[in-house]
Amino acid sequence: MGSLITWIIVGGIAGLLAEWAIGGFNLGCIGTVLVGIAGAFIGGWLFGQLNVSIGTGLINNIITAFVGAVVLLLGIRILRRL
Repeated sequence: MGSLITWIIVGGIAGLLAEWAIGGFNLGCIGTVLVGIAGAFIGGWLFGQLNVSIGTGLINNIITAFVGAVVLLLGIRILRRL
């Protein structure tokens, strides 16, 4: 149960930060959390491919999810323009 709550908190923080950083997105609470959680997967994969390690712990998880969420939102913005 604690792990699920951690995923939701990290996803919410990362999604919100990514929305602020990119701008132009207002996905609502659930959408923001989902973008952050998807960003965690994307960021984890991306950092793994680049062989980048930024440490451990909650802050690492938020940074990784934030980077992935930014990549996701930029991808969505590019696809919208096509």
